[in-house]
Amino acid sequence: MCLYLLVNTLNINIKTVLPNRQNEPKSSKNPGDNFIERRIKICNYPLMVIIIDGYNLIRQSSKLRRYELYSLQAGRQALVSRLSDYQQKKGHKITVIFDGWQGEEREEERDRHNNVDIIYSRFGEDADTVIKRLAAQSEEETVVVSSDREIASFAASLGNTVLSSVEFESVMNRASTSLPSHNYINAADDSGKTDRKRKRGPSRKLSKSQKNMQKIMRRL
Repeated sequence: MCLYLLVNTLNINIKTVLPNRQNEPKSSKNPGDNFIERRIKICNYPLMVIIIDGYNLIRQSSKLRRYELYSLQAGRQALVSRLSDYQQKKGHKITVIFDGWQGEEREEERDRHNNVDIIYSRFGEDADTVIKRLAAQSEEETVVVSSDREIASFAASLGNTVLSSVEFESVMNRASTSLPSHNYINAADDSGKTDRKRKRGPSRKLSKSQKNMQKIMRRL
């Protein structure tokens, strides 16, 4: 349950939960990042399900490919570590799928690392099939991350948002450098308003799908 709901239920004044920032516990990674405020701001917008084609993302990333040169395990660990950092900052439900069909496991292997769900496909079933199944079964707002055309086409036909692996890596890079205290506020603001002066001349109106994508990208 989101923290602000708990606060309202207990009729606690929010000021007692969020004291003076000078006395708040700070994150060891970012001294200006307060955990309580971050959790409350996550609740300002609905969380999404993000389904990721693991090896596809690794091999589309110049940084992650370097780890895979050492071993497949090193590549997977590097990706899961980055996804974990992103998840802790944004709160979305993340599942990453890797091929395991060439192994001897007759059932899917599932693991979890810092709120990131990890799935290895079973013997005889590739990761693409698992991704499609998860996308079809999801009843929540879902983003599918893959540069595979077949996966992208299938996910889009279900009405899911599709991002290429390169696009999603850019999302993670942006999240890692943004300030949480401002990031969530901007993500929750779907008004599209800006204080910048508009340039004169004919303006190009965005299509409905382009506007929806802009809103989604602000939340990622």
